[in-house]
Amino acid sequence: MILTSYMELLELIKIRQSVRKYTDQPVEKEKIDRCLEAARLAPSASNSQPWKFIVVDEKYLKDQVARATFSKAVSFNKFALQAPVIAVIVLEKSKLITQIGGQIKNKEWALIDIGIATEHFCLQAAELDLGTCMIGWFNENRIKELLNIPENKTIGLVITLGYPPDDYPLRNKLRKSIPEISNKNKY
Repeated sequence: MILTSYMELLELIKIRQSVRKYTDQPVEKEKIDRCLEAARLAPSASNSQPWKFIVVDEKYLKDQVARATFSKAVSFNKFALQAPVIAVIVLEKSKLITQIGGQIKNKEWALIDIGIATEHFCLQAAELDLGTCMIGWFNENRIKELLNIPENKTIGLVITLGYPPDDYPLRNKLRKSIPEISNKNKY
């Protein structure tokens, strides 16, 4: 799908989907940088920005990271091998006020924050005709080892990034209706 320079946000949201098939076309550095800029601008609790995006595009290393997202027993992420780029999102320390507030309110603000930043990344990718898939199932220790991530850090998500084939179908999003997900003025 070719996009115009101006797109309504809702239309962009409708075309962003989890892509599980990629061509071998490399992703241009400018497009990766634009996705990172979109993530950088994401809001976060107390502006902590508790994330670091590690972009892996060197083929051998990228393939090793991809292999850490599946196994013989759990093979549903094998498509990650096709993606020319993988971004690994590492949780970083939030500001002290955010940590204290999170403990008081029993909320993991950093996880919410990386979710927002990751979606910014993926929406920007969709606008650039790139496909993404957020992966939550992975061998964290193996990826830490491969990318020299300190042991005391946590990997929040892994994102595949690349060009889907021209004939990759835009799937109909099966979602609950607005009345099923919302109420007015009370539960």
